[in-house]
Amino acid sequence: MMQRQGQVEADGSPAARRATNATATKRPVKKRTSIPEFFREVRDEMRQVAWPNRSEMVNYTAVVLTTLILMISLIFFLNWVFAHVVLFLYSK
Repeated sequence: MMQRQGQVEADGSPAARRATNATATKRPVKKRTSIPEFFREVRDEMRQVAWPNRSEMVNYTAVVLTTLILMISLIFFLNWVFAHVVLFLYSK
C-alpha cells in the first residue's frame, strides 16, 4: 500500500521526495474587496456577535478588578519581602 502511494521503494527503503511543480500548487489569486464592501462585511459580522448585557458586564468588570487588585497585592508583597531579604543579606 505504501509503495503504491509512493512512500517506499520496492525494497522497502523510504522513497525520495519528488520535486513538485510550483505553478500547480499556487493558490488562485483572490480579487480584493472594495472599501464599502469591507465595511458591509464588518457590520454583518458585528451583528452576529453575542454582546453581554449590563449585568454580565458588571460581573465581568468586578471579576477583572478583583483579580487585578489581588495580583497587584501579591506582586507588591513579594517585591517588599525580596527587597528586605536582599537588604538584610548585604547589610552585614
